[in-house]
Amino acid sequence: MKKVTIGVIGSGYAAYLHWRGYRNVSGARIRLKSIADISIEKALEAKEKYGFENAFQDYKLILNDPEIDIIDICTPPKSHVKISKEALEANKHVICEKPLTGFFENDDEIINVGHVKKRKMYKKVLSEMEELKKYVDSSKKKFMYAENIIYSPSIQKAAEIIKKKKSKILFMQGEESLKGSSSPVAGNWKDTGGGSLLRIGSHPVGGVLWLKRIQGESSGNKTYVESVVADTGTIYPTLTKDERKHFTCNPVDVEDIATLIITFSDKTKALITAADICLGGTRNYINIYTNDSVFRCNMTPTDSMETYFLEEDRIEDIEIAEMLPTKIGWNKAFISDEVLRGYANQFQNFIDSVILNEEPISSFEIAFDITKTIYAAYISSEEGKRIYLDKI
Repeated sequence: MKKVTIGVIGSGYAAYLHWRGYRNVSGARIRLKSIADISIEKALEAKEKYGFENAFQDYKLILNDPEIDIIDICTPPKSHVKISKEALEANKHVICEKPLTGFFENDDEIINVGHVKKRKMYKKVLSEMEELKKYVDSSKKKFMYAENIIYSPSIQKAAEIIKKKKSKILFMQGEESLKGSSSPVAGNWKDTGGGSLLRIGSHPVGGVLWLKRIQGESSGNKTYVESVVADTGTIYPTLTKDERKHFTCNPVDVEDIATLIITFSDKTKALITAADICLGGTRNYINIYTNDSVFRCNMTPTDSMETYFLEEDRIEDIEIAEMLPTKIGWNKAFISDEVLRGYANQFQNFIDSVILNEEPISSFEIAFDITKTIYAAYISSEEGKRIYLDKI
């Protein structure tokens, strides 16, 4: 059994999710060697909680460690491209958390980066991704993109059947909606690279793009995103103080709701919704309509278990569901969440890719396409018209 040594950069919520994924990997011995964070206190806390051997403030100590095989990037998206390049140059495999990147203006005079023209953003983001692509293409190491929805058992099963039947996907609906973010900087474009469409919409966008790719591979007719029509807005600022009390979003210069229609080169469609102003817990699904079948892929919430409580005594530290303020009353409980949302399959595939020298299911190519599509959508929303990707 081969040993794979991991170094994680960033100790926030993404690192927690990745740690849960590593716990389920079989066929390899996973060594969680080092974790780094700009806050040494957070790094030390994560070290104890997740069982790492070392904690650092300087992530380059991880890059320069010859024992480490994989650099797992769990930092905010602003640093993803930079650290990815450095890791590939250090001859390490890379796992990069989503989104791949975004527009992060360095001009200190621009306070609200979200007001920058979206065509300028698109060109800058595309240029940065093209530059990173050179590093990926020239490296013998794997670039693995942590888009977990692709690895959800329901999405994987739908893809298996579509491939076997050679079905044609006609229309898809995807959504991720919740009541806001736990991140204190989620409302600032300069920190996140976008609002709800990029931060949570990248999940269903990634799912539908990957499914169309699978369809193309099975039929021999490759499809691509031809055009996008999008509408984004901010609802939270229109609410009174009392009306806001149940939400955790605070958009400064980002959107808190977005809808996106994707038209593929074969004229089929996908409809995406991404919102930070929806109560009731995290809603995450993709519905797939083909010429000979229908699939409803429901990641959260599921109906595998429902709970009812009159009070929360002695279950304070038990997770029932995400983004719900109370466990009282009826709730749809998260069961094997790391499996249903794809984290277990994702990290199994990543480790297998490294050991067997195979391409991961979620690679740089899908990361590039997701980001490109979303930033084209921002242009569409700003300019109020359909945007053809080959004409930007």
